[in-house]
Amino acid sequence: MMATNLQEPFKAFVIDKGEDGSLSSGLTTLHHAQLDAGEVTIKVAYSSVNYKDALAATGTGKIIHRFPCVGGIDVAGEVIQSSDARFAAGDKVLATAYNIGVSHHGGYAEYARLPADWLVPLPEGLNLLEAMALGTAGLTAALGIVHMETNGLTPEKGPVLVTGATGGVGSLAVDMLSGLGYEVTALTSKSTEDAYLKGLGAAEVVSASTIDLSSVKAMEEGRWAGAVDSVGGPLLSWVIATMKRAGTIACIGNAGSFKLNTTVYPFILRGVSLLGVDSGFIASPVRQQVWQRLRNDLKPKHLRECTQVIDFDELPKAFDRFVQGQVRGRTVVRIDDSLG
Repeated sequence: MMATNLQEPFKAFVIDKGEDGSLSSGLTTLHHAQLDAGEVTIKVAYSSVNYKDALAATGTGKIIHRFPCVGGIDVAGEVIQSSDARFAAGDKVLATAYNIGVSHHGGYAEYARLPADWLVPLPEGLNLLEAMALGTAGLTAALGIVHMETNGLTPEKGPVLVTGATGGVGSLAVDMLSGLGYEVTALTSKSTEDAYLKGLGAAEVVSASTIDLSSVKAMEEGRWAGAVDSVGGPLLSWVIATMKRAGTIACIGNAGSFKLNTTVYPFILRGVSLLGVDSGFIASPVRQQVWQRLRNDLKPKHLRECTQVIDFDELPKAFDRFVQGQVRGRTVVRIDDSLG
């Protein structure tokens, strides 16, 4: 465990709003007294950049619920103080979602103070960097797969579609599903990413440009036994219409649109299941159970290949590329890699 001077200021990426309503964000310094309430204080080793983080930092989406707020919905590091018996100084921990980086100071800082109930002990077999390479995206993809399995999905049932396949959730879902023995079809709007997606385990890569979303029928030819969808909108309508009998869909995002126009026919004539996935507020023991699977059978085999690591000082320049859809896979923010 590293010695820490709690009187010294530390670096943080803070999002704030002026009196005129304009948003500003950037690296600054905070003091420990400015951290939010919580039973556990940690020295942060890594965080990550999610689409939600980019929307928050740029003001593109109304994500932040209070100002000022340290951004970063993911955090991993080492406990330095704890008033909760479940955690002791020196423990390696991680936390994702809840209100982190939204209405509670988040992971883009050298220190974080969090409620103990939000923390997960770092699973044996994962290091702190890997925990953040997974982060909210990995937890979401894994939870979607668990939900589909609970609803009867097995590799023998047929192909599984992953939309938005080059994104954080999509990349990890392709890798996880292929590792479990599923035949994965990756759907993407990026024409240059075939090699990347096949390297993650996709058996087939389909271009979104080949799908005419303007003329989707109530039910099309049944093609997929399962699907992980992060796009929503018209594309999700097409996915629903093209599911096999008893197919299951994990709905995990709305990068394309939050609206959905469909019919009841696939649900009542084919028994299709549309499963909502909310990884934000799932509590223990489910959260810890999914993280245990992320160190075992759901651990992506190509996690390094779909992850880039940036230094803390590079963070302010990273968000625009996310908003513009120019990023693939996962982006980890290195804050203090001396913690392991």
